Amino acid sequence: MIILLPPSEGKASGGRGAPWDVASGRFGLPLAGARMEVVEALRTGDGGDERLLGVGGQHLERARTANRALLGAPTLPASRRYTGVVHDHVGLPSLSPALRRKARESVVIVSGLLGLVALDDPVPDYRLKMGARLDPVGLVARHWRDLLSEVLAKHVAGHIVVDLLPGEHRAAWTPSPEIDLLRVSLVERSGGALGGHDAKAAKGRLVRHLLSSRAAPRRSLAAFDDERYAASVER
Repeated sequence: MIILLPPSEGKASGGRGAPWDVASGRFGLPLAGARMEVVEALRTGDGGDERLLGVGGQHLERARTANRALLGAPTLPASRRYTGVVHDHVGLPSLSPALRRKARESVVIVSGLLGLVALDDPVPDYRLKMGARLDPVGLVARHWRDLLSEVLAKHVAGHIVVDLLPGEHRAAWTPSPEIDLLRVSLVERSGGALGGHDAKAAKGRLVRHLLSSRAAPRRSLAAFDDERYAASVER
């Protein structure tokens, strides 16, 4: 099973890991060239502005500073860099060693800066949405689409893929017909509006459930036990 997740907008700062390079991590070699194009665009654009990055004030200054100095920046493993609601509710540190290994093998994060990221990969501090339009790269999702489609097709061959990506990240790859793909959305059992903190927390709990379950992914999704949300599967 391969689980596709988005990164979080919230990120831990700093890091003591090896200086970041575009070829770093499990997917670094095939994605290095495309990563460099994004890095150069952010650098020449002075790290981005409020329109591009979607934040202001202190958050904007931190993001611009990080985006201007990505090459050689200190790193943290992706599992520690991403601190948003989804990742917090996966609760990786509280899983057993065996399940943490399973998570490292299974989870792939789809990122506007890095393209694809494994949980153990070194990640610098940065801010860039997949739905952003970055000059001269253009729409970030479109920049990645062909390459991510090729690299993911090789990586997921022979595995069931559980796609938990939001729409802007799904736009960054085109699954080939050969991929055994389960696109999953959370729906309110009550029929109410979906979104916000609670839905993100439920997505994190769903990932934890998938990692912990001994059942096949389809059965595991059907058995997701949450008072408010159910997992809706699109083949």
